Amino acid sequence: MKVVVIGAGVVGSAIAFRLAEAGASVTVLDGGRVGGGTSGTSFAWTNSHHGNVPPEYHALLMASLALFPEVKRQFNDAAWFHPSGCIEWRQRHKTWGELEENVRQLQERGYRAEWISRERLLELEPGIDPEQVGDSPIAWFPDEGWLDPVAYADDMIRAAQGRGAALRTGARVVAIETQNGRATGVRLADGERLACDTVVNCAGRWAREVTDEPGLQIPLAPTVGFMVLTPPVASGVRRPIHSPEVHMRPDGAGRLMVRANDMDEAVTLETRMSPSIGPAEELMRRLGIVIPALRGVAAEAARVTARPIPEDGFPAVGQVPRLDGYYLAVTHSGVTLSPLLGKLVADEVMNGTQRPELARFRPTRFFN
Repeated sequence: MKVVVIGAGVVGSAIAFRLAEAGASVTVLDGGRVGGGTSGTSFAWTNSHHGNVPPEYHALLMASLALFPEVKRQFNDAAWFHPSGCIEWRQRHKTWGELEENVRQLQERGYRAEWISRERLLELEPGIDPEQVGDSPIAWFPDEGWLDPVAYADDMIRAAQGRGAALRTGARVVAIETQNGRATGVRLADGERLACDTVVNCAGRWAREVTDEPGLQIPLAPTVGFMVLTPPVASGVRRPIHSPEVHMRPDGAGRLMVRANDMDEAVTLETRMSPSIGPAEELMRRLGIVIPALRGVAAEAARVTARPIPEDGFPAVGQVPRLDGYYLAVTHSGVTLSPLLGKLVADEVMNGTQRPELARFRPTRFFN
């Protein structure tokens, strides 16, 4: 079976690897570079952190989280996965009730979420200013962590290439070739045509741009994400931390990735990115409030991205109606779901199965 995978981010690379592992002849096409789209500008937090999502979605996330240790071992204990746990606290008199309810819902689902003391918090993260925590209740999620998405995607692509897959970067798909109600290949921006038996669209927020045929497109509702990277600093931060002021996680080589929900609204995709723009300076100011050792440190880089979210907020994974051989795998939770989607999608494409785990998330829900 010849399969074209569009997109070399965390989802596309994982699916390409599992398809090649299953014996498919795989070609991966990306308009940019491996991990160079949304994956490379993701907070990359591995979790099923929200207790109010539908049970099918929570189960999908949990099943994928459980696969990370196995995948890490398969890749010789690769350094891109960090099962560090996650810490969150809220201001007691403002949004504390939301956190309390979320922890309760997660515990009812068997998710490991617990309350820890301020002393325990400072054992885990001694760089935090205890005065900023005060008497706020502190939640600890030991099974969460973070991923280095570009290194992960690169390893997946290289493993796929080791099984015969081909990678073409700078190759932008502009059309799906069809014949008699079936996808037969893709056409690139330069006019080149590549024939295949199945097309798997993992292009994320660009998923609609691979074809101008409305009957093959799902509605997307992307949201803007803004973050900054610090220079290498001795912060001591070892895991994702969600404070009332700012969210942060390690990003390798001593750097931290820093964001806040309200700062997403302060930029657009057209905003000229610079570490000296106001929103970047504000994030670094807030970071210095939580981590006193970083007061006065300037951002090294600023990034903006558009999260690839289907219109109803849930993954769209499966065959597109009315066109055999055209498969979608588009989700905002790609970092967490990629290990599982790699296996499930490869099984469905190669064996024609219908995995029950994906029943709730079929693209058919967007088509009359």
